[in-house]
Amino acid sequence: MEPKFNNENDEFEAELQEMATKKVQKLKGFYSHMIVYIIGLIIYVLKEYFDVPFHFFPIRFLNGFVMCIWTTAFLVSTIDIFASFKIFGQDWEERKLKSILDKKVKKQKWE
Repeated sequence: MEPKFNNENDEFEAELQEMATKKVQKLKGFYSHMIVYIIGLIIYVLKEYFDVPFHFFPIRFLNGFVMCIWTTAFLVSTIDIFASFKIFGQDWEERKLKSILDKKVKKQKWE
């Protein structure tokens, strides 16, 4: 018969692994968005301030309004990624995860 606490530790480790995977996926998405944003910003500056003739389909519609919306979305994404890591750090996540797992254990019916 396997002790109960080893099973709980395995569940806790699995939850931590899942949270770490989600963080890495969020960071990967953010860095991809950042690269595309920087390329778009460079194209916008070249188009608007250096009069480089970009008259093909997607770049033709890149204007100040689109860049304002895109910059706002990028800044919100940046704040979401990095401020949430600062505010809700590793200690907070571990405490929250432990409390959720404790609630699951308390809800289980004992045999």
